[in-house]
Amino acid sequence: MLKPGLYEQVINKDLGREIDQATDQVKSVAPIDKAEASKVLAKYLTKIIEKGLENVKDKDGNIDKQINLANKIVQIINAETQENDFEGLTVDQRAQQLLAILNRQNTIYAVNENAEVVRPKTSIAQSSLFTGAVHEPSMYTELKKEIVSADRIDMLVSFIKWSGLRLIIDDLRSFTQRGGQLRIITTSYMGATDAKAIEELRQLPDTTIKVSYDTKRTRLHAKTYVFYRETGFTTAYVGSSNLSNAAISSGLEWNVKVTAQDLPETLRKIDASFESYWNSTEFEEYSEDKKERLAQALRAERYHGNQDNNWFAFDITPYPYQQEILDKLEAERKVKGYYKNLIVAATGTGKTVISAFDYKRFRKENPGKPCRLLFIAHREEILKQSITCFQGVLKDPNFGDLFVGNYRPDNMDHLFISVQTFHSQELHTKTSPDFYDYIVFDESHHTAANSYQVPLTYYKPKILLGLTATPERMDGKSILDYFDNRIAAEIRLPEAIDRKLLCPFQYFGVTDTVDLSDLKWSRGGYDKTELSNLYTLGGAIAERRAQHIISSIQRYVTDLEEVKGLGFCVSVEHAKFMADFFNQHGIPSISLVGTSHDDVRDTAKQKLVSGEIRFIFVVDIYNEGVDIPEVNTVLFLRPTESLTIFLQQLGRGLRLAEDKECLTVLDFIGQANKRYNFEDKFAALLANTNKNVEREIKDGFVSLPKGCYIQLERKAAEHILNNIRSSFGVKAGLVSRLATFTEDSGLPLTLANFTAYYHLDVRNIYKCGSFSRLCVLANVREDFQEEIEAVFTKALSRICAINSRRWINFMLYIFSHMEDINMETLTGAEQRMLKMFQFTVWQKPAEECGFTGLIDGLMQIKNSRVMCTELLELLQYNLDRIDFIDEPVDLGFDCPLDLYCNYSRDQALVALDFMKPATVREGVKYLSDKNIDIFFVTLNKSDKDYSPTTMYNDYSINEWLFHWQSQSTTADTSPTGQRYINHRQIGSKVLLFVREFKTDMAGAAPYTFLGLSDYVQHEGSKPMSITWKLHRPIPAKYLRKTNKLVVG
Repeated sequence: MLKPGLYEQVINKDLGREIDQATDQVKSVAPIDKAEASKVLAKYLTKIIEKGLENVKDKDGNIDKQINLANKIVQIINAETQENDFEGLTVDQRAQQLLAILNRQNTIYAVNENAEVVRPKTSIAQSSLFTGAVHEPSMYTELKKEIVSADRIDMLVSFIKWSGLRLIIDDLRSFTQRGGQLRIITTSYMGATDAKAIEELRQLPDTTIKVSYDTKRTRLHAKTYVFYRETGFTTAYVGSSNLSNAAISSGLEWNVKVTAQDLPETLRKIDASFESYWNSTEFEEYSEDKKERLAQALRAERYHGNQDNNWFAFDITPYPYQQEILDKLEAERKVKGYYKNLIVAATGTGKTVISAFDYKRFRKENPGKPCRLLFIAHREEILKQSITCFQGVLKDPNFGDLFVGNYRPDNMDHLFISVQTFHSQELHTKTSPDFYDYIVFDESHHTAANSYQVPLTYYKPKILLGLTATPERMDGKSILDYFDNRIAAEIRLPEAIDRKLLCPFQYFGVTDTVDLSDLKWSRGGYDKTELSNLYTLGGAIAERRAQHIISSIQRYVTDLEEVKGLGFCVSVEHAKFMADFFNQHGIPSISLVGTSHDDVRDTAKQKLVSGEIRFIFVVDIYNEGVDIPEVNTVLFLRPTESLTIFLQQLGRGLRLAEDKECLTVLDFIGQANKRYNFEDKFAALLANTNKNVEREIKDGFVSLPKGCYIQLERKAAEHILNNIRSSFGVKAGLVSRLATFTEDSGLPLTLANFTAYYHLDVRNIYKCGSFSRLCVLANVREDFQEEIEAVFTKALSRICAINSRRWINFMLYIFSHMEDINMETLTGAEQRMLKMFQFTVWQKPAEECGFTGLIDGLMQIKNSRVMCTELLELLQYNLDRIDFIDEPVDLGFDCPLDLYCNYSRDQALVALDFMKPATVREGVKYLSDKNIDIFFVTLNKSDKDYSPTTMYNDYSINEWLFHWQSQSTTADTSPTGQRYINHRQIGSKVLLFVREFKTDMAGAAPYTFLGLSDYVQHEGSKPMSITWKLHRPIPAKYLRKTNKLVVG
């Protein structure tokens, strides 16, 4: 009888019959994942084989019969695979286990063969748990025995105490003196490490120690001891024990001993994680000349609890998400020619640090020049923080001068000035328009104010950089006009939360009492007057809703006395109504509106922080005037159509503050107009997922940032799911929005305008058809009939992935000069690009399509006016969205493949002159004529989002190193294995193409070309695990995907 509950069981005949007979029960089954099939089936067979061997034993107790049965299984596998290696894997009739092989020379065994073999008490082939129980071996005695028998040791601990190290230091000394390699990662966290312990370790031979001195950036709390054995019997201890006496000898610590024999995937992840940390710039190698540095860091942590005094002691490097922004800024300038750049991110996410790194790069690119800097902000506090930040990044405590309040500059070259001082001193009358090379406007939503217009219009810097949390003011003053009407880059909230730059949120979707489905909708949103009237003048409806809001607060908030809340309203009347209602019900509150004076706002802030009032109700139009880090509760009391405004309102509550654990968000969700977009709001809160929002809702929002939570009440979830199902994910949803686009947005209907306005990935469109046909279905364009439409519509889903500047520009040129093209005058790369495009559209050579040549196929497209127009629009769209700097790669011939660009397997192979790409089924291909090995790597081989059995086969260790596993039949002694190992000596090249998943929303996912790589080292055989070093680093935007071990 099958018990109700969860299973992960291979369905055998007996189970299949039971499932078929359970007609009154709901069943959930799934195919065995191809990538995991060998693991799943082997695990299933293990139980059967063990049970069968037990059965044989119980019948006559003869171990020979058990061995015979085991050998029959091996022989079946040998016969099936035709691999001779399996023949030697039959069990020897001696029925023994090998426990050790030891060298006699230079050891005690040379004079005493019976000397005891030192080995841990616990198995090195079977995992176990240490809890400090009386009858189990102590952790430190096991560590000592593990050390004796290891070939290589890695340790990862938050801190190291001499009291713990001295218990094993002699064993470590003996281990390293006999040639063992020891690597240790630790930190200066809390000043807990003993400097003496680090010094003792440093003096050991073959020992390398890496330390993080910057514990604000490096949140290392892991404790792991790994003992590698060349025999394959590697073990690791993972748990709660740092290297201290209490932790490894007497404390109530739990540690799991993991062995490579029964948990190989877990050991692989431990190994990969350690390598990732070891190769990270956050950990610096410790040496004798770093003694004072370590002592200083430990003192700073121990006595100050912070790193302020240590600010200039280390090289500050950008976080990956900050580097991604810097890369985008560089692309904006060098690829697109825009030097007025706006960065959008929530307050507190490190925008100023990014500007400092960007300025540092600007100085490096302009050596010997003054690189004059003007940094303008509206508050003295911001200017002080900013100049300190620049000094830290530039490692120059004398950099810059303040010009604000009582501060007067000694030099004008690097000036940090308030906008008020700028005007009172009339700085523009004392400096020429081109005096400053680099100008930063911090919190640039103030730039639309009159006070900022003089410096913005007067100066002509080489770079103008704006930093803001609130680009949409909606008060008629646009800041985008000063920045070429572009947002250069945005820091997504999930990344900032994962990095602990913002506090986590707990988001509750509360079912609203008001139905908005029939409310007037125009110009892309609800009619605000009608919405306000419904919320305030609706009599019983408005009162019932306000009471429901209070009840929901009482249900979800821990303690109303501790609440410091913001409520976002639709109108001044709505804000006043809510404040009055809350006051009448014993919850002290006030409303702030656009006309509220600064002193009123300051008083309101003080009252909220002190607890004198619980809520401030504001109108979303003026929300940028409220900045209170202590806010711990946010109420969304009206639907917010703008994604940007929704995120900046949420960001108001995400500021870090003392004793603030998280932000509580109550969003009141009712039946909405079909054109209201729930999907993009939730998508903006998710981190690192390829699943759609509907799937996330059903799965419980598993892709949220760490510490965050979303709970939707049943009716609210129904409203959202119904809205999403009629939204952009389905053809009908796209058609309905196309039909009303011009009315909603006030913009002409183009592919670029449509995707930008609705924050759409262009692949959302092309999975449903061509943009032209969807527009016809929406009755906004004339119908058309073109012979190639069916074939070309499928091709568009492949074309939307093209992001090579060289290729796009060439194809745009070709279509505008078709009649003048002479194939013989084209370069080798240009001819190859035409072949790539032929395969992209028709998926076979021109001759197999019946074309007279490549130009013939292009003419068919050009003669199809609608399809050709859409192609050119899509190519231009792709070109405008490129946010990285590609580079040509020298492969010894005129190859059109460019670094960091996306290519399908067919496109890449055709670019390398292999004209039968459909014959390549594996992830590897050797082109003997070019002496090139191509690796097509899919990081997530399983159909699951998380598969520990396969996801640590191929991954980047850092931006330069890539771990790759060969095919299971490739031995290191085989011709292929030897070619990999010796490729530089024999002159062959290795190309790496990587993608995260097999498919994306448009179909088969393309690969990103990471360029040439060189062999570094390998482990194992059949398969080989090889570490490659890339010729060019992986950009930050891809590193987040290729390095599965990145935390935050």
